[in-house]
Amino acid sequence: MNRRTDASTYFETLSLTPIAHIHSDFPEKFGIPRQSGMAEVSSFLLFEKEYRSPDCIRDLEQFSHLWLLWGFSANEAGRWSPTVRPPRLGGNKHTGVFASRSPFRPNPVGLSSVRLDKIEYGADGPALFLSGADLMDGTPIYDIKPYLPFTDCHPDASASFTADALKHRLQVHCEPSLLSLIPEKKREALLSALALDPRPAYHSDPDRQYGMSFSSYTVRFFVKDNNLYVSEICKRI
Repeated sequence: MNRRTDASTYFETLSLTPIAHIHSDFPEKFGIPRQSGMAEVSSFLLFEKEYRSPDCIRDLEQFSHLWLLWGFSANEAGRWSPTVRPPRLGGNKHTGVFASRSPFRPNPVGLSSVRLDKIEYGADGPALFLSGADLMDGTPIYDIKPYLPFTDCHPDASASFTADALKHRLQVHCEPSLLSLIPEKKREALLSALALDPRPAYHSDPDRQYGMSFSSYTVRFFVKDNNLYVSEICKRI
């Protein structure tokens, strides 16, 4: 068996082992920013015991941004389709799965670019504190790579149907008395996530109430025109 065949056989049976897990304020999929870097949400990453050696992240603090390779752990196993309905196409038009960032893929692997804010060392090893992650609490991380602006950034790249994603923002209205229920350091992150419009793209009923889990709270809201109104914030039981 030649080396090429050996490599081919290896990758046909490749299994991924988490090196770390993310800890975020999103215990459920609903409400998570649909792409990394679009909301100022904070999270932190803790390594599995085998990878807690400081040598594994030596010089990592010299990079401002990182790539995270992670798994869609909340997906139903084996669920995927050749075509998907991207939210930015209204949830009704189909496009190819490989022309989208749908979580329902042949291999449920995601890729996110995040900002590295700081590294702290504690009893559980090094913790990476991040901004901009679009990940559910407990998401397994399979690899970390530094983001290199001279090769990873392409300002002239075509964005196809996603080009207007940055334009779609809701005006968030939340009474100060409600917002004060959220810890101060988490308020901006909540408002930022709500402004991205957590609803499925095909929902437009102004009388419909939505509930979004954020940190240890349930945030209820409704949307009229381009305005999101927070109607209730309460502690989850």
